[in-house]
Amino acid sequence: MRTTTRSGRMCLVTGEAVIDVEQASAGRFSADPLAVFEEWDAFRSWAAKLEPTDAHGSTGPDGSVSPTPRQVFAIGLNYRGHAQEASLATPESPSVFTKFATALTGPDTQLRLPSGRVDWEAELVVVMGRRAEHVAAGDAWSYVAGLTAGQDYSEREVQSVGPVPQFSLGKSFPGFAPTGPVLVTPDEFADPDDLAIECLVNGESVQKSRTSSMIFPVAELIAGLSAVCPMLPGDLIFTGTPAGVGHARTPQRYLRPGDEVITRIEGIGQLRQTCVAA
Repeated sequence: MRTTTRSGRMCLVTGEAVIDVEQASAGRFSADPLAVFEEWDAFRSWAAKLEPTDAHGSTGPDGSVSPTPRQVFAIGLNYRGHAQEASLATPESPSVFTKFATALTGPDTQLRLPSGRVDWEAELVVVMGRRAEHVAAGDAWSYVAGLTAGQDYSEREVQSVGPVPQFSLGKSFPGFAPTGPVLVTPDEFADPDDLAIECLVNGESVQKSRTSSMIFPVAELIAGLSAVCPMLPGDLIFTGTPAGVGHARTPQRYLRPGDEVITRIEGIGQLRQTCVAA
């Protein structure tokens, strides 16, 4: 199953059709994506019986697949190549920070650059479909609503400010967390732990890897996070980025007005941001 949002409303994607959930269900399910995630199991059962002829509308996605999560988790240094390019040791446990929800946006947007030090980070994003608390890794995938593509755009100077660098503010400017174009349920993939991921800047492939190269795979992340705080339906996990970021290059490379960034994940689709001056 694939879902998306259109004008903030929950939609099913069936072939070329984008189906408004509230209209198609005659009000059984809300237009509010968060309310649908709260009833995810019932929603999936209903959606499995929906005929493509029940479509209401045909326009494409324009918003985040989960636009109003209560928590957005993000993981740093979750690929060995990225840790190595940052001259840091491979972490023994996940490095966790947050991206604030006001940074969320849709899959095809303008990215306003607040400075000349904005970097790209292609990421697989997990959306939760059930409340998860003290979940064992072996059970973790049953709590996942689906997977989507994301970008963890980062302003590197703000990220490093202070005697102890913190990541959250530098990664939470408006538009710094695009997701989409669709949310895909895990059963759609032959192996949801092994997907090709790539980032291109102006047509040049700057990041290319597979999610199987994560140091801490999705199930381990859910187990570790849920051991500390409950994870709620609609919550997001940005799972980390592979090697190839601009900040680690010699010379360093950052995004400029006019640049186009495309993020692709196998079986999900792509994001596109066009950079403009703030």
